[in-house]
Amino acid sequence: MTIQLVTDQTKAKAEATRVASPLAVRGMTVSYGQTPAIFSVDMTVRAGAMTAIVGPNGAGKSTLLKAALQVIKPLAGTVTVFGQPLERMRDRIAYVPQRASVDWDFPTRVIDVVLMGMYRQLGLLGRVRAKHRAQAMEALVRVGMTDFATRQIGQLSGGQQQRVFLARALAQHADVYVLDEPFAGVDAATEKAIIAVLKELRDTGRTVLAVHHDLATVPDYFDDVVLLNTQVIAAGPVETTFTEDNLQAAYGGRLTTARVDPESIAG
Repeated sequence: MTIQLVTDQTKAKAEATRVASPLAVRGMTVSYGQTPAIFSVDMTVRAGAMTAIVGPNGAGKSTLLKAALQVIKPLAGTVTVFGQPLERMRDRIAYVPQRASVDWDFPTRVIDVVLMGMYRQLGLLGRVRAKHRAQAMEALVRVGMTDFATRQIGQLSGGQQQRVFLARALAQHADVYVLDEPFAGVDAATEKAIIAVLKELRDTGRTVLAVHHDLATVPDYFDDVVLLNTQVIAAGPVETTFTEDNLQAAYGGRLTTARVDPESIAG
């Protein structure tokens, strides 16, 4: 009887956590051909925290994000946002895709890219008013890109492009920010600027979820971590989850080639 009571309480607590979570994934499975990219993944993102998804190449990190946001269609799985179906809550999520997946030759200006993030505010006619431009410029101020507002996006460096896409997300005034490799291919100054903005979002109660590749910076940048290798190996606070044993389980022999400072790993 005592065991059953504890089990019921544990299940009830887990369900309450899932409902309160800004983004909860259950049983997510995605396959490319006959090979599963991710299999039966459960993930509950903690509100008001910065969470990293890390794992070796081919672990399914970007696939998990895309499936969770229905950018790609999963074979199985459900997603809730604050306990509600994703379809009802899309306006509370801002998504920053991988920079490599964007056509940067598309002829548009920086300010117009940021305004694209405000399409729900602009409505079907897409009528841009002064208040919308002011919001877009405010977002560019936060990422240090106001001087480039009228520049064509194809003329920007990789780091500048990433800042613009972050500004587009900021202009949405979302509650949850989902980023796919936000620091990939950017210079040190841009990485510093991006992490400062993300921490500011976290400190104002927003939730940040990011695919991340640099193990050495996980303890400095994030509160929680999800270790993924097709399935979830471990998930939880960085202090208790980002351990050498869990990393070895996720990376196996490939951990020796990962960028990581052993002194930064909890043990």
